[in-house]
Amino acid sequence: MAEAFIVDAVRTPVGRRKGGLSQVHPADLGAHVLRSLVTRTGIDPGDVDDVYFGCVSQMGAQTGNIARTSWLAAGLPQHVPGTTVDRQCGSSQQAVHFAAQAVMSGTADLVVAGGVEVMSLVPIAGPAVVGEREGMGTPYDGEGWRTHFGEEEVSQFRGAELIARMWKVSREDMERFAMNSHRRAVAAWADGVFADEVVPAFGLAADEGPRADTTLEKMAGLRTLSEGGRLTAAVSSQISDGAAALLVASQDAVRRHGLTPLARVHSMAVVGSDPIYMLTGPIPATEKILDRAGLSIDAMDLIEINEAFASVVLAWQKETGAAPERTNAFGGAIALGHPLGATGARLMTTLVHQLRRTGGRYGLQTMCEGGGMANATIVERV
Repeated sequence: MAEAFIVDAVRTPVGRRKGGLSQVHPADLGAHVLRSLVTRTGIDPGDVDDVYFGCVSQMGAQTGNIARTSWLAAGLPQHVPGTTVDRQCGSSQQAVHFAAQAVMSGTADLVVAGGVEVMSLVPIAGPAVVGEREGMGTPYDGEGWRTHFGEEEVSQFRGAELIARMWKVSREDMERFAMNSHRRAVAAWADGVFADEVVPAFGLAADEGPRADTTLEKMAGLRTLSEGGRLTAAVSSQISDGAAALLVASQDAVRRHGLTPLARVHSMAVVGSDPIYMLTGPIPATEKILDRAGLSIDAMDLIEINEAFASVVLAWQKETGAAPERTNAFGGAIALGHPLGATGARLMTTLVHQLRRTGGRYGLQTMCEGGGMANATIVERV
């Protein structure tokens, strides 16, 4: 089978809710990383076969196929098509999978994969909330759904609480994990770790989320998200704005265009999981992809797992035995933020650049997704 290579990957800084990117139109934010990717790789954008972009809350400015509108807003050739992917929080990781699969199947040579989300403009669950208000119904309803899942509350917040209880993850465990996420992100910026992956955007040059002044005492003083629960805002991913994009190429395209890849896509997997617990998918996804790749978790030099909630990562670590020092070594979504449809591409961007910087061979990325799913990807530095 043909191989798929990641030639380059870029991301914007991640902006806080109502922060430095909050007034930027999502298509302009997507256009920014697309232009940056084209400039950095030196490709003729007219040679791109397709553009896959993740976006979760496809409403308002984020409708109309934002993969296409971002490409056009960048002033890039009109004959290049685009499509927008929704696999919930894993949307742009799935976009990378689709790009790699197109290249590996021989139906494409150059594909751009990425994602964008401006949560300051289109809030999380905005389409569902507005749809219900306008009499359009709700997603977790209907005769079939109620037959199989009854009237149970379906939400990521409840799922994260259920995970904390099932895996005996305490509030204190999660707060220590969150503190470490901030410390790692602050240190990464201080050490220039993100220099090769971040392209300043609209006056913002660095991620706005990491907090150098946070303390366990401050976290302990926060109210829980639900009465009697363990989760607080401090152990949850930050509402954010951002975009990221990667160029995926065939071996023939690498040779013809004189490109120098960062990594090759080694293995891919996607799984479904319990939709009520919702966020446990990275556990079976990791098992599946390691089995498919014939590798162990200890062979992974770096791991990026989305910090949707601290309980998700801590439960996953208990099940997989993944080394904490190799997992989210530069901070995660608790510190850096989680711009939904862009996060999968953001994680992959960090993974491939940091494998190159550290000299690691294998990297694993996985993330939980709404509805009970998870993607997993193994990349190999070249």
